[in-house]
Order: sequence, then structure tokens, then C-alpha cells
Amino acid sequence: MECSQTTQKKESGNPNVLLINGSPNKNGCTYTALDEVSRTLNQEGIDTEIIQVGNRPIRGCIGCRKCKTTGKCVFDDLVNEVAPKFCDCDGIVIGSPVYFASANGTLVSFMDRLFYSTTADKRMKVGAAVVSCRRGGNTATFDELNKYFTISQMPVVSSQYWNMVHGNSPEEVRQDIEGLQTMRTLGRNMAFLIKSIRLGREAYGLPEQENPVFTNFVR
Repeated sequence: MECSQTTQKKESGNPNVLLINGSPNKNGCTYTALDEVSRTLNQEGIDTEIIQVGNRPIRGCIGCRKCKTTGKCVFDDLVNEVAPKFCDCDGIVIGSPVYFASANGTLVSFMDRLFYSTTADKRMKVGAAVVSCRRGGNTATFDELNKYFTISQMPVVSSQYWNMVHGNSPEEVRQDIEGLQTMRTLGRNMAFLIKSIRLGREAYGLPEQENPVFTNFVR
């Protein structure tokens, strides 16, 4: 999917953020955290859309590289549906439950293919990871998700603590008052960064980009 930073925004003219729910439970713990971020972003004048991914049959990337010639993934599923929205958005929040100290496998397959098949300039799109766990494995999952942003020149949004909530049910997550506050702080920080980048782009443009250099360290 090829598109540019000048892709037309939604009719409201507001910045917009995609929130990806990597949990198979549509209204579970991960959704509860994402919803707190989403409502805070809305209060700050940012449009949002939560997309359910974790319960969809999404296979992994097979490295065929067809996307490099056709502009979209060879598997015509949710990845290709979301790709234009990803190109258009100002920011993206990836939410996942913790499975064996890592992200949901369906979400990883989705993210691998979405980031690889979209050739849009992702620089200065704002990214954030949100993790939901019962007890442990949260920081490993948090690190895993952030790598999608840091390889794409996307600023990563932080909060007052690592972006995570604890609980084994939505009701328990709502009792995690520090976790929910962390989500709200994340939303406000994300809104500020998106607005600041928009002003900076208008005033100064994007940073100079060198032609990529690839080395394999094979002699």
C-alpha cells in the first residue's frame, strides 16, 4: 500500500489514531485499557477507531515479497483493509494481552504483514504499545511491540509508567487505578506529540532522509 503524508484526512479535519486490539476478547482487559486511551484522545480533539484483530484468522508473512510489486499483501484479509487507514493515521496504539511473556501470535502476524506490506513513509507517525497482563511477562511484551515503531522512525509515546494494566477481567482492570491513570496520561501525551509534530512539519518539514544502506556482514 503506497501513500504519502499528504493523504486526505477524515472530514472532521482532526488528527486521527488507530487503536489495534490484539486480544481475542473484543471487550476484555486489553480493550478496557485501549478504551481509556481512546476516550482521553477524544477529549483532546483526536479522532479514534478501535480495530479488533485478535479473534481474526490472520496468517503470518511468508516472505514472498509480492507486496513490493502489487502494493498490497498477497493475502487479502484484514491487513489490506487496515493498510489505507494506517497510511492515513497520525498515530497508532497497539494493544496486546500477554501470552507466554510475549504478544498474541495473531497480533504479531498482523503487525508483521501490516508494517512490511505498507511502503508509506511512516516517519513521524506516533506509536504506542499497551499491554494487559494478569501478573507478569508485561515488560517483555511491551518491548516486543515497541520494536515495530523504532525500526520505522516513529516517535514512541511514553507515560508515567510503562504502558500496562493488570487484571484477569475487565472489572479487575478497572480496579487498577494506577494502570488506568497511566492510560490517560498516555492519551494526553500522545495528543500533545501528534499536534506538535503537525506544527513542526508545517514549519520545518520532515528531517532529511538519506538513501537506505543495507549491510549483511557477509564477507
